[in-house]
Amino acid sequence: MSGPARETLLALYSNTLKTAQSFASYNFRSYFVQRTNDVFRAAQREQDSAKVNKFIEEKQKELDVLKRAALINQMYGGRKLVVETGQEIPIPEKMERGDN
Repeated sequence: MSGPARETLLALYSNTLKTAQSFASYNFRSYFVQRTNDVFRAAQREQDSAKVNKFIEEKQKELDVLKRAALINQMYGGRKLVVETGQEIPIPEKMERGDN
C-alpha cells in the first residue's frame, strides 16, 4: 500500500472509530467499535491499490451514515446499562415464586 493511501486509510479508520465510540447506547457502541476494528484489520493486508481505493470510497460513505446514526442515537439515548455504571445489582436472598 502506498503512502498517501495508507495515510488516508489511517485517517478514515481513526474517524470511524471515533464516531463508533460516540454512540450513547452501549450495545451499538460495542458493536460498531468491534466491526470497525475487524473491517480495517482485514483491509490492512490488501495490496491492490484499486481495491484499496474502492474500500476507502465505500467506508467514507459508511462513515457518513454512521455519523448520522450516532447523532440520532445521542439525541434519543436511554438510560445507561448496569455494565456502564459500575453499580452492583441487588440480588435477593430468596427468589419469590408464585407456587409457594
